[in-house]
Parts: sequence; C-alpha cells; structure tokens
Amino acid sequence: MMNNKLDIMVFGATSFVGKIICQYLSESECTIDVRWAMAGRSLDKLKKVQQDLGVSAENIPLFIADSNDESSLLKICNSTKVMITTVGPYDLYGETLVRLCCETGTDYCDLTGEMHWIKRMQEKYEDLAKKNGARIVHSCGFDSIPSDCGVFFLQKKSLEHFSNVCSSVVMRVKEMKGTFSGGTIASLINITKRAIKDPSLREEFKDPYSCCPKDHTFKSRQKNVYVSYDNEFSSWIAPFVMAAVNLRIVHRSNALSGNSYGDDFTYQEASLFGDGKKGEKRARRNTKRMKWFNFAIIFPFTRWILESFILPKPGEGPTPSEQLSGSFDLRFLGKTSTGDSIMVQVTGDRDPGYGSTAKMISQAALCLSRDIGDDKSGGFWTPSTLMGDQLILRLTKYAGLNFKVIDE
Repeated sequence: MMNNKLDIMVFGATSFVGKIICQYLSESECTIDVRWAMAGRSLDKLKKVQQDLGVSAENIPLFIADSNDESSLLKICNSTKVMITTVGPYDLYGETLVRLCCETGTDYCDLTGEMHWIKRMQEKYEDLAKKNGARIVHSCGFDSIPSDCGVFFLQKKSLEHFSNVCSSVVMRVKEMKGTFSGGTIASLINITKRAIKDPSLREEFKDPYSCCPKDHTFKSRQKNVYVSYDNEFSSWIAPFVMAAVNLRIVHRSNALSGNSYGDDFTYQEASLFGDGKKGEKRARRNTKRMKWFNFAIIFPFTRWILESFILPKPGEGPTPSEQLSGSFDLRFLGKTSTGDSIMVQVTGDRDPGYGSTAKMISQAALCLSRDIGDDKSGGFWTPSTLMGDQLILRLTKYAGLNFKVIDE
C-alpha cells in the first residue's frame, strides 16, 4: 500500500500560503518525480489553483477535504506518505488532522506558531504517534526552521572547531524584509483571545520549556530582551516578534537530542536596529508599536477596528513581487563554557513568512518523504532533531537558504 501512496498531500492548497507551496512544488527542479496532490474544501477553488499553475499541474490529483469532516480527512491521510497542512489557526482547525495522522502513521508538517496548541497535541497524541510510526513536525516555516536548524548547525561547527558545544547562543535579526498575511494575524488574535480567558495559559506562556518533555532537567533562567545596547553586535536591540516560538522549539530540540547542547543551555533572540541615537530611536519605536498592537488586540472594540479596517484578512498577504524582493539575514553567536565563540549566518532569498516559508515546508516534506528512513521512529519531533543535516542540505540546494560560519 505504501508504494501506491502519494509522496505529499497539500491540505489547504487554496489558502494564501498553500497556493505558494503548490506553485513551488509544480515548478521546482527537485519535484520532477514527486507524486503530490492538492486538498481543500472547494473543488472549484482547487481547480482554479490548478488552472493558474498551468500545464505542469494539469494532472495533479484534487481531493475535497474539510477540517470539520473527519471522513474526508481520513481519506487524504490514507492517500499520502506526508501531509502538509496550512489550515489555521491550528488551535481551531488542526487537531483532528493531527490525530488522524497519528492513527494512520502518516508523517506531518505544519506552519503553526501556536505553542500552547503544540503542547496539547504532544500531550494527547505522542504515544499514538510512536505506536503507529507517524513523525509529527510542527513549525516548519520561518518559525522555526532557520532558528532551530541555525542553532543545530552552529553547535556542529562548534564541536568541529572547539570539541565543545556552546552553552549559550544568541540570535540577532540583522535584516528582515517581508510582511504578515491575514492568516498569521488571525492566529495571533486567536492566541490572545484564549489567553484572556485562561489564566493558566498566561502562566504557561512564561515557561520557556513549556514544549519540552515533562522529564526535562532544564532550569537555567532565559533572559528576557528589552531595548538595550548589545556590545557584541555594536547595535541597539529590541524584542523579536517570533522569539517566543523559536525559543521553545530550540529548547525542545535540546531535550530530544539528549541535552546535547547542555543542561544549562541558554538561548535568546532579538532584532538589531543599528548604532548610535538613530539605532536607539528605531529600537524604542519598534517596541512601542509592538506594545500598542498587543494592547489593542486585548480589547474587543479596538480589536474589531483593527480586524475590520487595518489588518490584512485571511487569504491576504504580500504580492508576488513583494515575496520575490523579500529576504532575511540572521546571525547566531555562540559561546562555550571555556570562552570560545563562533558566529553563524543564516540567510533566505524570499520574504520570510511566505515566499521562503513555502519553500521551507516543501523541502521539509520532501525530506520526510525521500531522505528519512524508518530508523527514525514515530513521535513529535522538531525539524533539526528529525531531519538535521539532510534538511539543511535541501534548504541550501533548493530553497534559497544559506548556512555558513562567518568572522565578524
């Protein structure tokens, strides 16, 4: 039966990022012999996506599937080796598909940054995934492949250079050009609504190890980022919007790899805003904007104004030209317990949230389908712990990412 299955199913193919994924899969040189399909709620919309993709997609199978229709989800799970899903907010629409993938032994990739939901899925379905051999990998886009694989790459290079891993790593966003889509905004708003109603969830958000296995031994205090001057980078820094997600994925990777980064490993992310008074002003202005947005979405009236008149709606996002002109440049500085230091650069050639994310999740799914053998057991993994070097090789060769050690 496995030989008759498709390699990849894209569920949510008519969503904003789903269309970009399908375009990439239909055009990439590495998918010539890949058997993949598109799934979504509307056959007419699926046919429109297929038509827009042109001749290369005219024989791509189409499946009708709905998050609220378990039988349709079971059908697409039984039809493929690897499931890509873009249907979010995952907290609202994602659980049934995760459960069915675990039941059918279907490998799974998504784009969620909803860490409370990831934790719930681990708690409810990890034993089932292990039993049936399903490899579940959350956060396979800009959050959190560059951060997770960036730290993994840095630690390997640190071992090569110093015969020791780095006990502390900081990531600094040197450059990021891109915009948010309506789907991302919808997820952020849903998380806020949940946290307002649930005090225990607000407490959970304070725990950097919330997605680590329950028996983890990590106790090191992870330092919060405020507007401050970073002497190592000669720049003012401020909080990075995706840091809370990436932090938890990186720590889970450490736990799943047998504490290979160390019991006292610390990790931190921030954005760089430049030197001098101008850099300080930019850092403070950015932080004020983030605080204003977080404050505004707490209250129903201001949230309604934002959703109705200001923020992009689900299905909206950057234009094709904006995707092509986007990019990111991340710097990772690691230090060993003996004082050695190493810096790694991770770059991408498209806007991080969509153009680059579409390529990342596609390569993660291809890696699962083609490169990862049965020696990797079922369970809830992170990108680096399940795919590691194979994924970095694919990202470098086919997805426009670059990982390298630099001297700065």
